[in-house]
Amino acid sequence: MKTKYIDLIEQTFDWPQEEFKLEENSLLFHGVPLMDLVKKYGSPLKFTYLPKISQNIQRAKTWFRNAQREIGYEGDYHYCYCTKSSHFRYVLEEALKNDIHLETSSAYDIELVKRLYQLKKITRNQTVICNGFKKEEYVSRILELRASGFENIIPIIDNAYELNVFKERVEETLDIGIRIASEEEPKFEFYTSRLGIGYKYITRFYKKVIHDDPNLRLKMLHFFINSGIKDTSYYWNELIKCLKVYCELREICPTLDSLNIGGGFPIKNSLVYSFDYQYMVTEILRQVKAACEDAGVPVPHIYTEFGSFTVGESGGAIFRILYQKEQNDREKWNMIDSSFMTTLPDTWAINKRFIMLPINNWDESYERVFLGGLTCDSDDYYNSEQHTNAIYLPKYYPDQDQYIGFFNTGAYQETLGGFGGIHHCLIPSPRHILIDRDDKGRLKYKEFTHEQKPREVLEILGYYDK
Repeated sequence: MKTKYIDLIEQTFDWPQEEFKLEENSLLFHGVPLMDLVKKYGSPLKFTYLPKISQNIQRAKTWFRNAQREIGYEGDYHYCYCTKSSHFRYVLEEALKNDIHLETSSAYDIELVKRLYQLKKITRNQTVICNGFKKEEYVSRILELRASGFENIIPIIDNAYELNVFKERVEETLDIGIRIASEEEPKFEFYTSRLGIGYKYITRFYKKVIHDDPNLRLKMLHFFINSGIKDTSYYWNELIKCLKVYCELREICPTLDSLNIGGGFPIKNSLVYSFDYQYMVTEILRQVKAACEDAGVPVPHIYTEFGSFTVGESGGAIFRILYQKEQNDREKWNMIDSSFMTTLPDTWAINKRFIMLPINNWDESYERVFLGGLTCDSDDYYNSEQHTNAIYLPKYYPDQDQYIGFFNTGAYQETLGGFGGIHHCLIPSPRHILIDRDDKGRLKYKEFTHEQKPREVLEILGYYDK
C-alpha cells in the first residue's frame, strides 16, 4: 500500500520539481539540504537563498528580450526593483548585480538610494522612479537627489497637491511621470484605485498644469492594477484604456517616451502553480505596438517594477512541531515553535498562501492536521487549502522531531512583521540566515541576525536604557 507522505505527494503533484527534491528522506530547496540547516542553526529559522534573486531578474529580462525580437518591438526594456518588497541590503546588493534600476515609495527610501551610492553599489546614471503619496519631506529629498546629479530620477505624480509642491520648489529641468488611476476589478470593494489620476482627466491635467511649465518635462505614463499581471479580460481592458491615454498624450507631448507597467508578476504559491510568463510579456508588447501603430506614434520604452517577483521566491521559514493537540474526534492541531501572525504576517492579514512542505520524515504515513502558532490569539493559525480547511503532514510522534518549511516567503514578511521590533505576545524574531554560492557553486552560509533576545525586546519597550 502507498500510505507514506512521499506517496501522497507523488500521486498528487509532478514531483520532484525544479526547486524541490528529496535526499535521504529530507527536503532540498534549490539544492540546499534543509535538515543540515536546522541541525546547524536550529528553529524557528528564516533564510534567504540569494542566487534566486538574480535568476528571476535574468528570467524576466530574457522574456522581454525574446518578445522584442519576436514582434520587432523597437523600444527598450528597463527592469526596476520595487524596494518596498524588501529593503534589506543583502537583497539590494544581489539585485543590483544585474544592471537594474530602482523604484522608491517614501522619503526614507531616498536615503537608502543615497547610501547605496556611497557604498558604490549604484551610479548617478541609475534610473530612480519615485512612487507613493509625496509629502513635502519626500519631495525635498527627491529634489536633493536630483541636484546631486541623479538626472534620471522620475517622480510619478499621484495628484495635483504634490505636483504643486514640485512646481513651487523645482529649479532645474525635472522629468516626471503621471500615474493612471485604474478601475479595479468588479469584485473589489471600491471602483477606482485611490492611486493616480483618472483616465479621462490625465490629458486635461497635462495641458493645464504641466505643458507650459519650463522646468517639468513629462517622460513617463505609469500603469498598474492591484490584482497584478494576469491573462484576464479585466487586465487587457485596463491596458488598452491605458494605451489610449498614452497615444493621446504622445501626440501633444514629444518628451513622453516611456510606459511603466508596474509590477504584478505572480510568484509560485503551490506545487500545481502554472503561469505562462513569456506569453504574457509578448502579448503586452504586442498590444502596445498595435495601439501605437494605429495612432501613428512611436512605441514607448517599457519599464517594470517587479518586487515580489524579484525577491519572493528566494525566502523561506522553518519551524518545528512542538506538540500535537487533539481537540475533538477529527481536529488535530500541530503547534509550531513560532507565530504565523508575527513571522508570516500575510497569512493572517490577507490569507496569503505559501508553499508548505515537511523538511523530514517523508517516509512516514501522513495525517490531516491544522497548524497553530504560539500566541494566545485564535487567528494565529495556517490553513493552506481553503476547500478542505486542513493540510497533510507526516504523522506526528512525540519522540520524533518534525520540521516544516514555508517557501517563497521573501517579499514583505520582514517589514510587515516589524523586523527587530515588538511583536504580538512578545514572540521574538527568529534567526535569519543568508545562503549563497561561491564561484565553484559551493554553498555559503552567513548569519544575518540572531534570534531576538529578551533584553532587546525590553529595551525597545523602555524597561532598560539603551
